[in-house]
This record gives sequence, structure tokens and C-alpha cells, in this order.
Amino acid sequence: MKTTFGEYIRLLRNENGLTLTQLAAKLNLDSANLSKIENEKRDFDEKRLPRLAEIFNLDLTDVRNEYVTDQIGKQIYETNCTKQLLQVAEEKAEYRRTLKEKVI
Repeated sequence: MKTTFGEYIRLLRNENGLTLTQLAAKLNLDSANLSKIENEKRDFDEKRLPRLAEIFNLDLTDVRNEYVTDQIGKQIYETNCTKQLLQVAEEKAEYRRTLKEKVI
């Protein structure tokens, strides 16, 4: 999905007819903090992902994937990564996968 994680939350909230205040209460946040999250001025706490998935009756893996891809995208944007650097990073990720397989 081509949205930031904050936009993703806003989209879910609007599709489900919840106000900012209602969703904030369900997430044990105040509405000002949720507004900052939706507007990309504050990061969403990863520990709240299971609750977010539960509120919207979504698969936690899908919600976590949205969160992680947004975090990776944000890091790529902020560090102005080149395609070459991303290729090396993917190679390192693949190497880590092989290490994990060796342990198992």
C-alpha cells in the first residue's frame, strides 16, 4: 500500500467510522498523540500493533508488514539510499537468513 503508517491508521479509522478520540481511547492514547501519528509527526509504538489489529479485526502479520515496510521506507528516504546500497543491504539480509537456517 502506498501510504505512510499514519495514513494507513487514518484510513482504517475512517473506513470504520471511528473518530480520532474513539480510536485513541481504544489504543490507550490521547487524541493529540494519535493525531501526531496520523500526520507523521510521531511514530506509532510497535507494541500497540496487536491492539490495532484487534480493533480493526485484521491479521497481525499484515498490520506488522505495513508497519515494517513504512519504517524501512522512512529509513531509506531519510538516509537517501542509493539502489546499490539497497542491493548490498538485501544481500546482507539474505546472508542473515542463511545463518538462521544453519542454526536450525
